[in-house]
Amino acid sequence: QVQLVESGGGTVQPGDSLILSCAASGRTFGFYYMAWFRQGSGKAREFVAGIVLSTAYTYYDDSVKGRFTISRDPIQNTVNLQMTSLNTDDTAVYSCAALSQWQQKLPRNSNEFAYWGQGTQVTVSA
Repeated sequence: QVQLVESGGGTVQPGDSLILSCAASGRTFGFYYMAWFRQGSGKAREFVAGIVLSTAYTYYDDSVKGRFTISRDPIQNTVNLQMTSLNTDDTAVYSCAALSQWQQKLPRNSNEFAYWGQGTQVTVSA
């Protein structure tokens, strides 16, 4: 059984930084990719950032490129999302996801990911 648990959400002001963490447990050795998605109120879930676990190659949505950094800690079995220069558009529930199948293209669609955490709220408000 696989379990993904996010932590680190909260309420911050515009321009602030925040670090989210996703702890993976269970049968995680077969994971190829992990990613962060977010869903704002009344909006569709959208891809934020992804990482290829075997190589630590990272990829991002254009809206967060240069501001967010995804990284992995193989010892702690966590994937982190460091977020800087936050703005109100970043307000959302952030969820981590994992995929255990190799893909021809870097996965960005939520339908491609089989395992999900419960999400953590990030609110950016003045």
